[in-house]
Amino acid sequence: MFFIVGSVVVTVCVVGGYMAGGGHMHVLWQPFEFLIIFGAGLGAFITANPKEVVIEGLKAPLTLVKGPKFKKPAYLELLGVLYAVFKLAKTKGDLALESHLDQPQESTLFRKFPNFIGDHHAVEFLCDYLRLLTLGASNAHEVEAVMDEELELHHHESQRAASAVQMVADALPALGIVAAVLGVIHTMGSITEPPEVLGHLIGAALVGTFSGVLAAYGFVGPMALSMGNIADADGRYLQCIKVGLIAHMQGYAPQVSVEFARKSLAADVRPTFIELEEWVQNLPSD
Repeated sequence: MFFIVGSVVVTVCVVGGYMAGGGHMHVLWQPFEFLIIFGAGLGAFITANPKEVVIEGLKAPLTLVKGPKFKKPAYLELLGVLYAVFKLAKTKGDLALESHLDQPQESTLFRKFPNFIGDHHAVEFLCDYLRLLTLGASNAHEVEAVMDEELELHHHESQRAASAVQMVADALPALGIVAAVLGVIHTMGSITEPPEVLGHLIGAALVGTFSGVLAAYGFVGPMALSMGNIADADGRYLQCIKVGLIAHMQGYAPQVSVEFARKSLAADVRPTFIELEEWVQNLPSD
């Protein structure tokens, strides 16, 4: 939503200011300049990135409209998952988790949490480290080091599309200059034309520079930054799982381990202590 609002503000201010100063919109309509700039930018984007990143980058507008994947209800449900898992492990031992880890989609424990079970990465992350506990891993610091390594890799992968879009933003001003230079070349080839024709050709060339700079700093660059922010926000989901698991491995009660996980969340998605307590007390029993 904010992406749309911001883009509208940029467009209205730039176009409105231009027209208020006496500019004519038809002068800015230079489709061949746009073809050079944005076509070359798209080609460079495709050349520089693997297919998965290209597809994710092309979906960027939809991602920005939707915003972060995980909202407050999703985190509340996640904390409920952690509480249910830790409670089972504390009352019946870590080995009691084994039957739920091999096929989590069929687990009576996890099926109570449909949003969580629908996220493949989160389910895999939690189940893999719970499986380590059932295999006898007990050193919380060693497990945390492995988690940090995996989370760093996940962070790098989640930021690839944002970095790729930022590369396009960095290239657009230069591609605008390319379009402008080609426009000047075209103008020089028509040097014998009357002034009004030359003026139109020079204006068209300058639109190339204008378009490249505006697109880079008014749209594509902010888009890349917003994509990175969304990826960071969604990455907190796995970080929350990590904090809860480490607290559990250090021997804390389920309520305390979940509270550690809750405190790791950003303020805009963090449930209150009372909300969490009411949620876990109302969880369906096995």
